[in-house]
Amino acid sequence: MMLSGFFRLGVWQNFFRAWRNGYSGNLEGEGFTLGGVYVIGAGRQGVLLEHREKEFGDKVSLPSVLEAAEKIKPQAS
Repeated sequence: MMLSGFFRLGVWQNFFRAWRNGYSGNLEGEGFTLGGVYVIGAGRQGVLLEHREKEFGDKVSLPSVLEAAEKIKPQAS
């Protein structure tokens, strides 16, 4: 995302939301790497949930993570 990320409205909205909620961090590190969340099932279930950040501060929905985690079936030995 590099420099274009600083000109996106959503990035600034996410920054102010985190600031209002008391986020405190050292803000050190790569800074240009977007993250993601995967829920992977056992055995051949594969990926049950995939969330990739599209812009800085893009959050995954907690209910969707919990729903995907509940779908994980135990693997037979």
